[in-house]
Amino acid sequence: MARHVLALVTDAFGGCGGIARYNKDLLSALAASAGVETITALPRIAPEDPGQLPAKVRQLRPILHPLAYSIAALREAVRVPKDLVIFCGHILMAPLGAALSLRTGAPMWLQVHGLEAWPQPRRRVRWAAERASLITSVSRFTRAQMIANWWSGDPVRIRILPNTVCGAFQPGPKPPDLVSRYGLSGKKVLLTVSRVSVADRYKGHERILAALPRIRAMHPEAVYLIVGDGDDLPRLRHIADELGLRDDVHFTGRVPDSALPDHFRAADVFIMPSMEEGFGIVFLEAAASGLHVIGGRLDGSWDALREGVIGDAIDPNRQEEIVMAVCQALDAPRPPD
Repeated sequence: MARHVLALVTDAFGGCGGIARYNKDLLSALAASAGVETITALPRIAPEDPGQLPAKVRQLRPILHPLAYSIAALREAVRVPKDLVIFCGHILMAPLGAALSLRTGAPMWLQVHGLEAWPQPRRRVRWAAERASLITSVSRFTRAQMIANWWSGDPVRIRILPNTVCGAFQPGPKPPDLVSRYGLSGKKVLLTVSRVSVADRYKGHERILAALPRIRAMHPEAVYLIVGDGDDLPRLRHIADELGLRDDVHFTGRVPDSALPDHFRAADVFIMPSMEEGFGIVFLEAAASGLHVIGGRLDGSWDALREGVIGDAIDPNRQEEIVMAVCQALDAPRPPD
């Protein structure tokens, strides 16, 4: 029987970052299913034009204010007389989703990603999460953290639904315009793509900067390309200057999603020695682009790297492992485009 989905999300179509992309891919896949009739996405934020939406998908204007958001969600939930599923795209949406579930009788589906679901949540969030009929986790690591730290329900209700990767990420020659823009001619390029915010320091930019002088001692042609924006950029620029790396570290700022595949192809090695990653879609994008991939083995990156099958899994706390993994990658020939 066809169902209707009300998606309570932080952001989706038009948003940026891994969670927005996850929501966009998931809702697009649901829209392609014959078992789904309509999808209404209600975002808290949507910084960009959502663009062309898939058939069956309607995305409402973003509402940041919690009370106004809750009222709009209730209005949408009671519009559907039956066969409604309430999808919560973040654990903090669970209390609202549970309230709507009680009001309408609709089952609740909760999506969890990473750090937000690892520690025991506040009582009302935990109560709401444990009311979910289904919980999907992006990684086995996140699922294991939930079960070990606070989950008291049936573990079978927590299923794994990992990130996917867009077909635009493919191997190819280094784009001449980007090589020229960033001065990459004759260079071996290390790349990190992520938010660059104080809250996301666990991504590991500082660890790579600290290791870069040792890497460049063995590979003077190595440079570091940081793609992303955020409030931690001034500090990272200062660190690069203090290490004498001003000409060897390039900060691109925010790059539109449409330009990301070319930025991956401009690099030789993707590295993100994260400590608190739920999964890490960028690892898939880098691997699909033909790059050598390096990530951590102490968080959900381990899932994305397939336990070291599609990339090198290192201890982000050990600088010697970062240096060794990067130098070995730079020593290897670049795969054919």
